[in-house]
Amino acid sequence: MSESVIVINADGPETRVALIENGILTELFIERERERGIVGNVYKGKILRVLPGMQAAFVDIGEDKAAFLYAGDIAGPGATVDKVVGDGGVPRRGSAKVANITDLVHPGQEILVQVVKDPISSKGARITTYISLPGRNVVFMPTVSHIGISRRISSERQRRRLRRIVDEMRPKGAGFIVRTVARHASSAQVRAGMDYLIRLWANIKANERLHRAPVLLYRDLDLMLRTVRDNLSPEFNRVIVDDRVAHDRLLRFCNAFLPEYSARVELFTGRDGVFDSYGIESEIDRALERKVDLKSGGSLVFDQGEALTAIDVNTGKFVGSKGKTLEQTITQTNLEAADEIAEQLRLRNVGGLIIIDFIDMDRESNRRKVYRRLQDALRRDRAKAHITKISEMGLVEMSRKRTRESLERRLGIACDVCGGKGYHKSPSTICYEILRQIRREAEHMAGDIISVTVNPEVADLMNGPELPAVDHTVKRVQKAIEVQGRKGFHPEKYEIRGKKPSARAT
Repeated sequence: MSESVIVINADGPETRVALIENGILTELFIERERERGIVGNVYKGKILRVLPGMQAAFVDIGEDKAAFLYAGDIAGPGATVDKVVGDGGVPRRGSAKVANITDLVHPGQEILVQVVKDPISSKGARITTYISLPGRNVVFMPTVSHIGISRRISSERQRRRLRRIVDEMRPKGAGFIVRTVARHASSAQVRAGMDYLIRLWANIKANERLHRAPVLLYRDLDLMLRTVRDNLSPEFNRVIVDDRVAHDRLLRFCNAFLPEYSARVELFTGRDGVFDSYGIESEIDRALERKVDLKSGGSLVFDQGEALTAIDVNTGKFVGSKGKTLEQTITQTNLEAADEIAEQLRLRNVGGLIIIDFIDMDRESNRRKVYRRLQDALRRDRAKAHITKISEMGLVEMSRKRTRESLERRLGIACDVCGGKGYHKSPSTICYEILRQIRREAEHMAGDIISVTVNPEVADLMNGPELPAVDHTVKRVQKAIEVQGRKGFHPEKYEIRGKKPSARAT
């Protein structure tokens, strides 16, 4: 079996951390200091506006955009919590009726909040008053009286042991979530983690009393330390770092908080970049492509919109093996696609609504087989996902929890040419558009000559293959048409103006 490693590229202006599990790149995290994420930060904020119709409020936390606070995320009198989302412990209000937002907050009020979702696209950060402070083995929830044990800790004996430790130490009215990695921790390690988080909360509360809103009171660890804290476990054989300063800092962190893993931290000294050596750079490029080739010859096509992502499965060059029927060939492609889709969703960090268009299968048994494969593959994903069964048309509807911007949005920007549409009008379309406009407006243009300035590719078309169409328009409007290309002109941009014969060309 291939090894599982955490690979850290920290020798440049950005930090990149890759999780490789059993030889497969499963997750990629990127942090740039000037664009550092704010999830987990605790602020003393100020209510700007209350929106009764949306049961929400805008809060100034000192960032570029006002944060968004839902009524259900406000720990008011009598509030309860009936679930905690994720191993990191994000509390959610109970299912009892939520009080009206106007009864909970008012403009100008100062309030202690924590960011649970980074700003995405045009939306500001989402915040909550249910604070959760993550540690290595436990997550402290000072505003919630709740004890939770990770579902991935299956041993009932371990669960009882951990619950007993937490119950003995937790402050009155507060709660803890025991994380999955705690199954490998001793009782002393769990208690030490709890004690540290309790003291951290006391420090935050003390700072809250000293400062006026908006102010940052607590910032979570940087990407490198945070990822190691949350992910390093016996399943990972090594942690590879390519920068000596970062390596030494990580080693000090592990010696202090994860001494049993210190020996696994290594400094990369190879000539090639660490991401190149582990094949990560090529996998990142692949994850940014619209089309992903499958090993059998089939392919996936990703089309990502604002709130919905469509994934199309194609057989491509795969024609099946000798002796196999068309149904068997299609099923084999869909099974391979199910595994790859789960990996790509996690690597690309695609969230929101997702529609998967598998190749049509005639047999219900084969549809069930592909559905089960997709279910199994998604179980390895930490982000919560819901999927529907495959319809007779081969469609699967699913949703995946959106926690941060997708890899595509993180590493790319909308195309300057197409504006993010993915296409622009063809030269022929622009040519005919120009001629129609000339026919409509020619009689209102001054002079006997109509000057057209366009992208060079459109100019070549109008002065070449489409010249008969231009001549036909000349006869119709009884004015000469001059076409000139201008380098750097947007493919869809053009200028039309009238001029007199004696005027200089521009």
